[in-house]
Amino acid sequence: MRVIKVSSFLRAGSQFLDVMEELFSKSSLRSYFAEFISTFIFVFAGLGSAISAGMSAAPAAGATGENCHILVVAMAHAFALFAAVFTSAHISGGHVNPAVTMGLVMGGHVSILSGVCFCLAQLLGSTIACVLLMLLTPGQAIPPGELAPHVTGMGGTATEFIGTFALVYTVCAARDPRKGPHGIAGPTAIGFVYGANFMLTGPFTGGFMNPARSFGPAAVTGDFSNHWVHWVGPIAGGGVAGLVYESLMSQGSGSDHVSDQADVV
Repeated sequence: MRVIKVSSFLRAGSQFLDVMEELFSKSSLRSYFAEFISTFIFVFAGLGSAISAGMSAAPAAGATGENCHILVVAMAHAFALFAAVFTSAHISGGHVNPAVTMGLVMGGHVSILSGVCFCLAQLLGSTIACVLLMLLTPGQAIPPGELAPHVTGMGGTATEFIGTFALVYTVCAARDPRKGPHGIAGPTAIGFVYGANFMLTGPFTGGFMNPARSFGPAAVTGDFSNHWVHWVGPIAGGGVAGLVYESLMSQGSGSDHVSDQADVV
């Protein structure tokens, strides 16, 4: 009995060390840092564009001015996401979004513990970006994740779910190894779908489709009203998209799965 207990203890200890090695190896730490930097780039440019557009918008422009504001901010987010994914894809997979990480976890490309570390890095990158924006744009409000007055919590959640589903499904297709080398095609497609969805969902939910993008402003302003909408909708949408693509669109063989750290979008 003692031999069995000692053997079980040693086996558990060995498994624990393997997990720690996986989580904190040089390549893993490099991946987390890449996610931190890429999320910082995305939030700093995207949120910064929203602040800048709000400053330059003419109050008397009416509906036309509001439409131009949405278009400009959507394009800025699309360009920023393209750059963020492109700069980190070969290092971490270019998630830049906890919902994308959830989709890859559900698809079996990323372990749960690694996914948690990715998400923490993304949340930190978003928060630091918002702190710097507060310092660099004194007197300007950080736009929080507010729902439109006529949008309910469930309606906002459904909107974020659908928008994030489309985004993460595109990410899964862009990183599919059957497509071969993509260059900038994958990041371009991801940026395009995000920008298009932002133009649709922006007036209703803020168009986040990314819990990290909504967490930073909430953390620095302390405004967490309806914040759950920007977690439940995107996380559920990303997870479902990962499952759908992996179960229905992927070839399903083990040789098709590539390590996320080595995958290039």
